[in-house]
Amino acid sequence: INFNFLVTNMSHFTTMKTSFQNLTYLEKALNKLEIVHQKQNSENSLPKSNLVIRQSNGYDIEFAWNGYEYELVVDMSFWEQSCPVESFIDKVAQQYAGEVIVGESQKLGFQPVKYQQNKDGSNTVVLERWNERN
Repeated sequence: INFNFLVTNMSHFTTMKTSFQNLTYLEKALNKLEIVHQKQNSENSLPKSNLVIRQSNGYDIEFAWNGYEYELVVDMSFWEQSCPVESFIDKVAQQYAGEVIVGESQKLGFQPVKYQQNKDGSNTVVLERWNERN
């Protein structure tokens, strides 16, 4: 007689709401923060891809599309990043906001001329647009 046993870890996935709605800006933010990630097709019927951050312990972090925004899905007991999850989200959110501002401003003809990180951790972005007179 041959018995197969299925062993599962009791893990508790946490889903954290974000305001990340644009995959391109989210990817740019992760790239600027040098957070290695991969695009992965979602398993449900939604047409958007998810972003996965691999961890060496096998418990990956995922930005999963819920139909409205990308939620951070993580098993908190296996968090393996260099900072707490709250700090991680804050860093990504700050970089994402900068990417949105620059990207959407460029659509209106503005160009970034200065990007500065301030001592208090905030960022300053200076944009300009030239008016052409005929």
